[in-house]
Amino acid sequence: MRTIRLLKPKQFEQQEIAEPAAPGAGEALVRVHHMGICGSDFSGYLGKMPFFSYPRIPGHELGVEVLAVGPGVTEVRVGDHCSVEPYINCQNCTACKRGRGNCCENLQVLGVHTDGGLQPRVVLPARKLHPGNGLSLEQLALVETLAIGCHAVDRSAARPDDFALIVGAGPIGLAVLEFVKLAGMRHAMLDVREDRLRFAQERMGAANTVLGTGSPADEEALKALNSGSLPTLVFDATGHPAAMRRSLDLVGFTGKLIYVGIVPDEIAVPDPLFHRREMTLLATRNALPADFPRIIDWIRQGRINTDPWISHRVGFDQVIAEFDRLSRPETGVIKAMIDLSGAN
Repeated sequence: MRTIRLLKPKQFEQQEIAEPAAPGAGEALVRVHHMGICGSDFSGYLGKMPFFSYPRIPGHELGVEVLAVGPGVTEVRVGDHCSVEPYINCQNCTACKRGRGNCCENLQVLGVHTDGGLQPRVVLPARKLHPGNGLSLEQLALVETLAIGCHAVDRSAARPDDFALIVGAGPIGLAVLEFVKLAGMRHAMLDVREDRLRFAQERMGAANTVLGTGSPADEEALKALNSGSLPTLVFDATGHPAAMRRSLDLVGFTGKLIYVGIVPDEIAVPDPLFHRREMTLLATRNALPADFPRIIDWIRQGRINTDPWISHRVGFDQVIAEFDRLSRPETGVIKAMIDLSGAN
């Protein structure tokens, strides 16, 4: 069968690989129908993702169909359409034993640390498959992106009186927005691009938007939206070191900054500012197993509208030719979806 492997930054190659073995105990063989292209896929392509290793078959935002199951599998049945939780955790380390397999000490994320879903068929642990029958396979491929936002908002432990700012109106920022809205929080989005802010407001329901300038004008605009105070929750989804440093300036007194994006750089913290405002700084990584069925149910109920999400579609045979263009901000990608029906 055919796959596409990233040999090193900016160098893809289409390859023939062997069919996967029959699923063993606790495993399932799945057919990958759709793969969403994530920011980490673009970062891996550009050589800017700190956890990425090469050569690698990318792909962790997956909508799959179960073809066969191994002994002892009860989570799924043949024919089920599923979303994939791509965080393969050891189940034995301290983080796993504390219910935090999303940051397992030995974590293997599909398409990042180990080969992912840009191949027609693959064997996965059945415990990582979340049935979503009744949803389209494209919708199921969106669930993991949404789960990142879900987990980030849960990590924030928001209060009813919080005013939330989401910095970065790309896909991860929009995923955070979905759950900020579901929590009923007052909020705003900040970005340096007018087109992204327009999309966030007109298509995704952002209540307020601020065009970022990197100057004190940003703080004044945010204070005007919040009775003279800076936000008490700031979610930075930029994946840009300068913006991540700048987000510290936007956190109000006793507020929290949640870093959702990740970069290989060091981020300097201005200690007088940090202490004076008694900030809390949080990282959020991946998502938890319970986030997936919750999101699937909310899509079914219409509480999450997936219609605006997919902005670009490419076939399997177009991936190598189109990937570099899709990685450029000026292309206007919100979420690009790969159709693997042409891969056999």
